[in-house]
Amino acid sequence: MTDRPAPWEPGSGPAAAGKRHAPATERNRDAILAVLRDELPSSGLVLEVASGSGQHVVHFAATLPALDWQPSDPDPAALVSIESWRQEVGLPNVRPPLRLDASADWPMERADAILCVNMQSNSCEEVKSIGYVGCLCINMVHISKWAATQGLFRGCANLLPSGAPLILYGPYIEADVQTAPSNLAFDRSLKERNPEWGLRDVADVDALASEHGFQRTRRVEMPANNLTLIYRKA
Repeated sequence: MTDRPAPWEPGSGPAAAGKRHAPATERNRDAILAVLRDELPSSGLVLEVASGSGQHVVHFAATLPALDWQPSDPDPAALVSIESWRQEVGLPNVRPPLRLDASADWPMERADAILCVNMQSNSCEEVKSIGYVGCLCINMVHISKWAATQGLFRGCANLLPSGAPLILYGPYIEADVQTAPSNLAFDRSLKERNPEWGLRDVADVDALASEHGFQRTRRVEMPANNLTLIYRKA
């Protein structure tokens, strides 16, 4: 069995070559956007780690035009898809995608905002030091090895200024909250694909965050049994 989920469908439109379409993105993007409006600053550069298809970044860039967006992903095919979406929408506040793996060394010195979507695999490229303002990670923590989440917090600790948010979105397990049957089934399917994948316990994420100088400041229940967790750097 393959160790990689396939949430993609072929894209369409004038820039369809290599473009991926993830139906789940259109279902969750506005709920996530509502949280971003509260947690991200009004302006600055957002580094999106593991952008996946690229649909999230172009939607957020279109609806939050005062922010600049830097998408990235470790998967070369994803980078092609991101660039196809970027070319199609033609927004001036979306930069060309970078190849970046959160579990590896991060060359960036500082970040305003980091957005992480569907992160897997490896490799990274140099990013100029720019001054960012927060961090968002969508549907990555459960579809990657724990080392990727460790690298995400480690990288954000080095890049983000005091008070900046690291925002995680996806399904999680909580000791005092009954896990939805659909999430338990999803967890089993992930572990069948790769034993190192699976839904993470919020308590483990909180402990990792604390190790790197972050404290959880908000928990938001989202549609389809997902959560948004906001951590801020001390």
